[in-house]
Amino acid sequence: MAAAAPDAHAGRLIVALDTTDLRRAEALAASVGPSCGLLKLGLEFFLAHGAAGVRAIRRRPVFLDLKLHDIPNTVAGAVRAVLPLAPRMLTVHAAGGGAMMEAARRAMETAGDGRPLLLAVTVLTSLDAASLHAVGVAGGPTQQVLRLGRLAIESGADGLVCSPREIAVLRAALGSRPALVAPGIRPQGAGPDDQARTMTPAEAVAAGADWIVVGRPITAHADPGGAAASIVRSLA
Repeated sequence: MAAAAPDAHAGRLIVALDTTDLRRAEALAASVGPSCGLLKLGLEFFLAHGAAGVRAIRRRPVFLDLKLHDIPNTVAGAVRAVLPLAPRMLTVHAAGGGAMMEAARRAMETAGDGRPLLLAVTVLTSLDAASLHAVGVAGGPTQQVLRLGRLAIESGADGLVCSPREIAVLRAALGSRPALVAPGIRPQGAGPDDQARTMTPAEAVAAGADWIVVGRPITAHADPGGAAASIVRSLA
């Protein structure tokens, strides 16, 4: 689980450092570190800087959000490749199927008690019902999130990444055991950017999120550290 943060509520906040600029990522990590539980490094950062970049961002535990999605053997190999970086969380796409997620879990087990949490991404927060229909998914986001969420937990995932709009439904269906991580978080007054299914930080936590992920409302702010601290205060 995430390391303890100075404030109990700060432990719930994950700040997304979605940039290819290593110096900026390091500066952001220093600024927001006191007010968050984890720092999220995504695909663009990892492709730009690789393992060395991840090792440079160690002011808080790291959530490595690579959203792995491939055949089971390839995903298992990718998991083993990043285990030496000791991320506290790692993502795969639930749409990759049960066999793929089972292979990822088996690969993670080789790290022993210090393994990362395996999180399965259900439906991206940028997608709405029309977007899902366009790629052949029957039903809306809630139905698809439930379908993939059940499969992921049955396949060994520790938790799910879902929009805050599906948290309460997942809690009702799956109980308190799965860890739920919610991106698509927008503080009061912030624009949606490219997010289609959003909530405020306090709303998401009240709905049952274990962690909330916030990116641009913090990292694009003139005072990222202050913006992160303000979000933490809103959770109190």
